[in-house]
Amino acid sequence: MKPLADGLDRILGEGAIAVMGEARRLEQSGKRILHFEIGQPDFPTPQHIKQAGIQAIEDGYTGYSVSGGVPEIKQAIQDEIENTRGFRPSQNQILIMPGGKAGIYFTMIGTCIPGDEVIFPDPGFPTYRSLCHYIGVESIPIRLKEENDFRLDPEDIATRINERTKLIILNSPQNPTGSVMTKDEIEAVAKLAEENDCFILSDEIYSKILYDTEFHSVTSADQAKQRSILLDGFSKAYAMTGWRLGYIIGPEPLIEKLVTLTVNAFSCTPEFVQRAGIAALAGSQDRLLEMTQTFRKRRDAIVKGLNTIPGFSCKTPPGAFYAWPNITGTGQSSQDVATLLLHEAGVACLPGTDFGPDGEGYLRFSYASSLETISEAMDCIKKASTRWAG
Repeated sequence: MKPLADGLDRILGEGAIAVMGEARRLEQSGKRILHFEIGQPDFPTPQHIKQAGIQAIEDGYTGYSVSGGVPEIKQAIQDEIENTRGFRPSQNQILIMPGGKAGIYFTMIGTCIPGDEVIFPDPGFPTYRSLCHYIGVESIPIRLKEENDFRLDPEDIATRINERTKLIILNSPQNPTGSVMTKDEIEAVAKLAEENDCFILSDEIYSKILYDTEFHSVTSADQAKQRSILLDGFSKAYAMTGWRLGYIIGPEPLIEKLVTLTVNAFSCTPEFVQRAGIAALAGSQDRLLEMTQTFRKRRDAIVKGLNTIPGFSCKTPPGAFYAWPNITGTGQSSQDVATLLLHEAGVACLPGTDFGPDGEGYLRFSYASSLETISEAMDCIKKASTRWAG
């Protein structure tokens, strides 16, 4: 067989998927595992959304559809963005895609070429770094500092930005730390991008999951018409991870080209899924509010519990549904502690290094688990802590 493309060797996997696979293997062997590794709401998709999808199938929306997205869902997104970000994009600025990851990939290959530099947070969502390696652009990770509550610091970006910088990736609320950037920080990054003539991809997939702060979008500065690209979707806020429905909003010339790329890549996003998305945005938000209130209670419980573990310290995250404890007091590496917790305590979490080198010294817990499961996990971790606490 002839050699495969070199790019395939540069693609990185996701630690969450690997840990989930190992956790399931342990479960099959009879071991009880408490799951905190996957960033997926443990709530069912709201009934009115499911019903809209079922009805769309019954109504025959099962064939090819418009490649960029049907006008009805674009109108629902226009209303959503006007209500939450303060501007109303044109329908030609909106591209519907099968999930948020497709939006990251299309944005990066649509704006970057080999030799360009891409700035992104470290620790950060692994797809950013992986796609940089695949596309052949240079990764410029910016360390998220605990003393800044893990918010991306514009001053740190300013020290690394240059004429080769093509794209800055923001993620607020952030995975894996749960941090939320301030309005001043967002505006400072927008100014840097304008001064250096580069694009910004704003990953806002957790924008509806906030607790003690306000959400600000960098796209409000130019209304996604010049250099900012907004990425959002339905997976987290509406418990629709398996539906694979997301969207990007950006400058019309970019979106026009990406629609053509869509035609070649996957033709269209299934229309019955889009019809369910319309119901999500236009229908009752009560389940979203209930889910967020439940996440708040879980956040408070897991942060309190983690702060009782010898060698652990954990700040309270203002967004998303992740806890990011500092475990340097254990004297162990992130990978060693995560492996010990999985195999001996029966608690599946992720080492911080799954999100980049600057994740060393931390673990990520997705608190998409019941309060009872959180309490049990804290007891199990405390018992296992004798391995490092003496």
